[in-house]
Amino acid sequence: MGGDSAAPSESPKPSPKPTPLWDRSPGSVAAVGDSITRGFDACDVLSDCPEASWATGGSPEVDSLAVRLLGRAGAAQRSWNYAVSGARMADLPGQMARAVGRKPQLVTVMVGANDACRATPSAMTPVSAFRADFEDSLRSLRKALPKAQVFVASVPNLKRLWSQGRTSPMGKQVWKLGICPSMLGDPDALDSAAALRRDTVQKRVEDYNKVLREVCAEDKRCRYDGGAVYDYRFDTAQLSRWDYFHPSVNGQARLAEIAYRTVTAKRP
Repeated sequence: MGGDSAAPSESPKPSPKPTPLWDRSPGSVAAVGDSITRGFDACDVLSDCPEASWATGGSPEVDSLAVRLLGRAGAAQRSWNYAVSGARMADLPGQMARAVGRKPQLVTVMVGANDACRATPSAMTPVSAFRADFEDSLRSLRKALPKAQVFVASVPNLKRLWSQGRTSPMGKQVWKLGICPSMLGDPDALDSAAALRRDTVQKRVEDYNKVLREVCAEDKRCRYDGGAVYDYRFDTAQLSRWDYFHPSVNGQARLAEIAYRTVTAKRP
């Protein structure tokens, strides 16, 4: 008697794990944006100090995002800073085009403060134009580098900047030179007109951050900081002692912490 014996079943091969959309340890970094990313007034008066940049700088005191991700030697070889002091969102498409040439795995974006810091609130960049230029920037990046990742920092809280910096007599004197007059002009004025002016600027900053959040959310390889830079409770220790507007070395280090936390966060 006998019967057909069943052939031994083969063990199913494990399915390969899908490649995650977000790489928490990218191998190269390019930075775009404005004077904050250039480290302006962090080291010397009226000058860029890219060594102290939160994004790509090599300063041990800052421990930049690039250094944290790539190591000091790796950051020196595989990170690039295309930010320009004074830049606004309208300048971002051009900066992004230059950054694309390096084929970075991660691009950091911090821009918007100069769009709000104009001579008067009426001169601020319209929200619609801000959105269009940001969308254009991400579109061109995505066309050239489909898998490049983007970290987007929120625009800082300019009204807190006013409330902190105005405690310094030196800060108020420097602001008279024309630093962010829409928010910082006549810093001791507390009348209704001054309050309305500052509130108008602050609302525009909040609108810009809403644009950054919404546009970034439409791109599966983009991470917005969730408003962390805007919400950070900085004080004068984080402000440049030369202009009480730009981040000091200490402030740059805090920005680096926020960026690293966002880039390396586990998300479903």
